[in-house]
Amino acid sequence: MHDALLPFAVFFASIFTGNILLTNYLGTCSFLSVSKEMKTSVGLGIAVIFVMATTTPLNWLVYEYLLLPFGLEYLRFIVFIIVIAAFVQLTEMTIERYSEPLYQSLGIFLPLITVNCAILGVSLFMVIREYSFFTSFLFGLGSGIGWFVAIIAMAGIRVKLKNAKVPPALEGPGITLIIAGFMAMAFMGFSGMIAVS
Repeated sequence: MHDALLPFAVFFASIFTGNILLTNYLGTCSFLSVSKEMKTSVGLGIAVIFVMATTTPLNWLVYEYLLLPFGLEYLRFIVFIIVIAAFVQLTEMTIERYSEPLYQSLGIFLPLITVNCAILGVSLFMVIREYSFFTSFLFGLGSGIGWFVAIIAMAGIRVKLKNAKVPPALEGPGITLIIAGFMAMAFMGFSGMIAVS
């Protein structure tokens, strides 16, 4: 693949073929618990897109210009978590100060994002795959969009299931996990369309 197209291939692959949630199984806790209602799923999904798209390049800068030059690569887990938590806290305080209605509508979603393993996973994959700054940004943005697409799809299905006749043994978590499995298989069907290492 031509080097100039790699960032865009990474972007589309992170939405479909390398979906952080459905092919890497990261961020499933909040995915399964929040996807009961469409409104909450949209709120959390938008927040995840914003945080992933901003913390991934921030962590790239920290890794390339702070950790690598001083030989502190082994601290990346702790440092990435600190960067994510600090960014989420700063975002939460800014939104609360300048847009009270938005802050109220996001509610618990921003603090939930701090502990979403998909956010940390994207930053770690970015380092392992040795992406450039721009590619890391597109990888974070694409992964956030992929997570959003997955949670919206799950919320839509779960809303429809409220009126469906589900066998009693499968109600609740049982049917939700089965749906998540089918969704993961559907996203795996995109494999091979875009091959990015």
